[in-house]
Amino acid sequence: LPIGYALDGQKGIRDPKGMVGDRLGVDVAVISSETLAMRNLELVLHRCHLQIEALMATPYASGLATLVDDEAQLGVACIDFGGATTTVSVFNDGQLVYADAIAIGLPMYNFGIPSTLKAYFDHIARAGVTFRYTENGPVGLLGGKKVYIFAARGGLYAGTAKDSQTTYVRDFLNFIGLSDVEFVYAEGLNMGEERKNAALDSAQQQLERLAA
Repeated sequence: LPIGYALDGQKGIRDPKGMVGDRLGVDVAVISSETLAMRNLELVLHRCHLQIEALMATPYASGLATLVDDEAQLGVACIDFGGATTTVSVFNDGQLVYADAIAIGLPMYNFGIPSTLKAYFDHIARAGVTFRYTENGPVGLLGGKKVYIFAARGGLYAGTAKDSQTTYVRDFLNFIGLSDVEFVYAEGLNMGEERKNAALDSAQQQLERLAA
């Protein structure tokens, strides 16, 4: 995605159309994705006799759908809470400048993680792909990514023996090489309206600090 242009060394050009020069430079934001996931999506669409015209990153689409021009121009972080994942994007000078994170929504079901998330973990834990065994033990093959875990609970469990989620999720992510993990908790959501609002306010403040 183009962020800005430079013409003959002059930077800060948003649209070089109609201008004359000898050398045109461009600053771009590159968004990567998991290759196998993209191939599977492409395969499904081709089986439905549909051709892909273009691909758009979810954080970018969320920003275009929700932000007004002034917000994107001044600078803003857009956090999209979805049904399965949560994405974060940062816009400045009207352009997307950052969208690189792994975010996981984590409700607590019967003191554990949802079965769909467990199935997803089982799917991505592949020897030789996301981890490998060595003479010193397993080594994760993924890395360099920040992982955000948004954990919502009806009761209060963080820091207690009943919080089996945090240890399990952190250990699994470390196993595949993702060691930079940040948890955001919203707890006590079913313990009255006052406690619920306080928990959501606390989580919102933590999100704002992460986006700063």
